Amino acid sequence: MFDTMTMTKALGALCGALLIFLLGGWAGETLYHVGGGGHGDHAEQAYVIEVEGADDHGDDHAVEEGPSLEELMAAADVEKGAKAFSKCKACHKLEDGANGTGPHLFGVVDRAVGSIDGFKYSGNLVAVADVWSAENLNGFLENPKKFAPGTKMSFAGFKKATDRANIIAYLSTIGN
Repeated sequence: MFDTMTMTKALGALCGALLIFLLGGWAGETLYHVGGGGHGDHAEQAYVIEVEGADDHGDDHAVEEGPSLEELMAAADVEKGAKAFSKCKACHKLEDGANGTGPHLFGVVDRAVGSIDGFKYSGNLVAVADVWSAENLNGFLENPKKFAPGTKMSFAGFKKATDRANIIAYLSTIGN
């Protein structure tokens, strides 16, 4: 019943159906492509609607500044900082002298950058900051790789300024 010729025909039919399916998808994508605004890369905007407060190109992308770091630190919640710090516990310890994957953070606020004996720091930490001030910690916690290029810290950072302020407030209570 299933000889070589029957198996060859079945395989050929399957391959042919797959080819037709792929060609149909390609043709549909070509005819009805909606990426890039639907008009290709060469299209330009037909007219511009003027908006009060916008620049000459209608690109008013100014982001409203939030509260300053000092204001955030004044309103920081140590308990929320302890909870947010739980993401850091995988690599950092809070006991003095107990390094993990990262250096211990006992007394880190206002401590000299790169000062833990026995820990091999990476990147340009010492080149970008002398002391772990609240401002430097805020910049590092926001985006470690941008603050200190070449750092081996793989954490992406805390995007919310309130989270960073809460963590700094919490760390300032540990060993200081």
